[in-house]
This record gives sequence, C-alpha cells and structure tokens, in this order.
Amino acid sequence: MIKLHAGIDVQISRGCCYYIIDQNKKYVTSGWIKEKIPQSFQNLFKELINDQTDIIAIGIDAPRMPIKKLRTRYFDKEKNLWIEKTKQSVGRECEVIIKSYNIANPQWTKTLAESPEWMKLGYNIFSALKEFPYVYEVFPSASYKMIEKENLAYELCLNNFTDGVKDMLDASVAAITVYEFVNGLGCEVGGDDGLGTIALPRKIFL
Repeated sequence: MIKLHAGIDVQISRGCCYYIIDQNKKYVTSGWIKEKIPQSFQNLFKELINDQTDIIAIGIDAPRMPIKKLRTRYFDKEKNLWIEKTKQSVGRECEVIIKSYNIANPQWTKTLAESPEWMKLGYNIFSALKEFPYVYEVFPSASYKMIEKENLAYELCLNNFTDGVKDMLDASVAAITVYEFVNGLGCEVGGDDGLGTIALPRKIFL
C-alpha cells in the first residue's frame, strides 16, 4: 500500500524543492535540496520510508530521459493515429500527446548534448531513484488544466515557500498528481518510443 506521495520540482538556480502528502492527502513534509541533489533525494526518501521503497510514489517535474535522435512520428488527433513524416523534431511522444490535446505546452526534450542543465539534473534524479518502483514523470502545467474546475482539495502547508513560491506549488501539484494517478483516476500517455510516459491526474481517451 502506498502511504506517501511526493512531488519534486526540478530547477537549477535555487535547488530543487519537494512536497509530500500521505494517503489522506494531508501534508507530511516539504523543503529544498541544494547540494548533491540526486543522492540527497535518494537519502531523504529512504529515511522517510525506512527503506520500504514500495510505500512511496514519486512524481518528478522533468523529462525522464533525453532523446537519442530526432523524432519523425507525429500524432493525428482527429484520426487518433501516429503518422510518419520526413520532418524531424525534438521531443518525445508523451509530450506530443500533451500538446496534441492542448493540455499544456511541453518544453520539448532534446538530446543529452543539447539538453539544458535542468533537464540533465532531472535525468540524474530519475537515475538516482531507480530502485524505487513507483517513480513517475509528471507535468504540473497539464495537471492544473485538467483539474482546474473540480474543486480538488489537499492540505497545503506554506512551509518553505519563500524560496520559490511557484516552484513549491508545482511540487505540491506533482504530489497530488501522483496521488490521483496511483488511485486510478489518471492515466499515462506516450511510451511507444521507449522514452518514458507522463502521468496525468485524469484520463484522456486516445
């Protein structure tokens, strides 16, 4: 049984923030990690769960991995199918679906060499947490839009917000997104390209 739901907002300048709620959507803890970030997250979560890696679900607001080559597959929403083109583009198929359904505007994933530093940090955090079975990529901007009219409530604690209000709010939305997803209310999109999926708080029908 998953008891904790964590969200991580990834960015460089102020470090990364995290927000954690329990199975009742109540606040557990939050904070900032600024040094040895991937390893520090690994240590933080292990300490919280006493090494029971299957009782925490983690949502990370960053791409799981870089692309290896430019994409030639494009999604036709009207026909609900993928089509091949000669045009080459950055981005993964999970991001294409998010954009095709006008849920949010992705920050298209690039090759490792061309990825900005915050994306590279995200790749490293995913790698550091590979022993945890429930680690998901989330996209708070998409979550805001999908649940904006639902009066969805969870406990919001303003601890540690002053270092970056929007960052910490995104981390909290990452946590509630994971909560909704693991409780069967959401879906994962993408993945056929082998480059990871994005977990959403609500279902879309492809």
